[in-house]
Amino acid sequence: MSTSKPQRPLDGIRVIELGQLLAGPFTSTILGYFGAEVIKIEPPGRGDPIRGWREVHNGTSYWYRSLGRNKKSVTLDLNSEKGRELAYQLMGKADVVVENFRPGVVEDWGLGPEDIKKTNPGVVYARISGYGQTGPYASKPGYASVTEGVSGFRFVNGFPGEPPVRPNLSIGDTIAAIHAALGICLALLQRQRDSGEGQVVDVALYESMFNLMEGVVPEFSGAGVIREASGTTVTGIVPTNTYTCSDGKYVIIGGNGDSIFKRLMVAAGHPEMAENPEMAHNEGRVRHVEVIDKALADWCASHSAEEVVAILEAERVPAGLVYSVEDQMRDPHFNARGMFEEVEVDGKPLHIPAIMPKLEGTPGRTDWPGQAVGSHNHEILGGLLGLDDGAIEALRAEGVV
Repeated sequence: MSTSKPQRPLDGIRVIELGQLLAGPFTSTILGYFGAEVIKIEPPGRGDPIRGWREVHNGTSYWYRSLGRNKKSVTLDLNSEKGRELAYQLMGKADVVVENFRPGVVEDWGLGPEDIKKTNPGVVYARISGYGQTGPYASKPGYASVTEGVSGFRFVNGFPGEPPVRPNLSIGDTIAAIHAALGICLALLQRQRDSGEGQVVDVALYESMFNLMEGVVPEFSGAGVIREASGTTVTGIVPTNTYTCSDGKYVIIGGNGDSIFKRLMVAAGHPEMAENPEMAHNEGRVRHVEVIDKALADWCASHSAEEVVAILEAERVPAGLVYSVEDQMRDPHFNARGMFEEVEVDGKPLHIPAIMPKLEGTPGRTDWPGQAVGSHNHEILGGLLGLDDGAIEALRAEGVV
C-alpha cells in the first residue's frame, strides 16, 4: 500500500515571500497549503513582527504557528548589500515573488520586478500595498484599517448616526491576500499558456475591499442612492436580521425568500403575515419591515436560541446561532468537515484552522507549523544557493543572516 501523500495543485512551484505581518504572508500561506514551496525571507533576530503579536508562547505567537505553516524561514538583512544579493539570487530561482512593502521600496533595494525579470523573465511578481502601485495615492501608507474606510466597506457597517464599526479582525489584509493568491494562480495559468513570460500582480487593499461592495456603485450611478449603515440588517432585503432570544443568545434569521417567508411567519405564529398579499414579495416586505421585525423579535424573545433554530430548521428556514470560536470547536459539523488541523508545538498539540477551498482530488494540507526564525538557513542558503557552512557562519557573524 502506498504511503505517499496526495498531489497538490501547486506542487513544484517555488514562492519567495518578502512580506511581513499579514497580507503578503497570508498570500503565501494559501499557496503553501496547496503545495507551493514557500521560502520566507525575514530580518535576522526577531523575524516577522507578527511572531510577537497577540498571544505569545515561548517567544512565538500562536497566530504565527498558523500563518507560518509550510514555510521555510530564511533570515537576510535586506538593508545590507550582501543580504540583497542573496535575496536576488533566491528570487532568480522563483516562480512567484510576494511582497507587501510600500511602493518603491523593493526598487530601492534593486529587487523590483524589472530587476528580477532580467534573469528570471518567467517570474510572477505579486505586489500588495494599500492603494496600488500607480495613482496619486500610491505612496500613501495604507494599513488595512484605513483602506477599509476608503474602500467604502466601513461606511456601510455599524448603526445609523454612530461611528462606523470594524470587525475585530484585520479583514482588509486577509481579503487582499485572497485576491493576491487568485491573481497569482491566474498569472501562472497564463504563463503556462503563452511564451512562459511572467507578469506583475498588483493588489491594493482598498480595491480588494471595494470588490466586496456588491450593488453599491450601480445603485448610486443609476438611482442616486447611497447605501448606508443599517445596523444588524441589510438595506432593502426583508426579513434578514439578528434577534435576541430568551437566554440572551443571538440568532440570525434569513427569511427573505418568498416561500421561505411564508414558512417563517407560520412557524413564528403569524400565519396572517404569511398570507398577506402585501408581504408576498420583497418590495412589499420592505415597506412593512418594522411590523415584520417586531413580530420576529417578540417571538424570539419568548424562546431560547436553540429552540428558535430547531423550529425554523424543521421548516427549512435559514437560521443559525452566532458562534464563538469555542462554539465552533465543539460543533460536530465543523469537526466533520475537517475545519481544524492539529500540529505539534514544543511537544504539545495545537489546533489551527484549515484553509479553504476544499479540493476533492488534490486537497491542501498543513505539513508543519510555523518554525523558528532562520530555521531553514542551511537548507536554502546551502542547498539552493550552494553556500558552504563556513560561508553561512561568516554571514551570520556579519549580521547578514
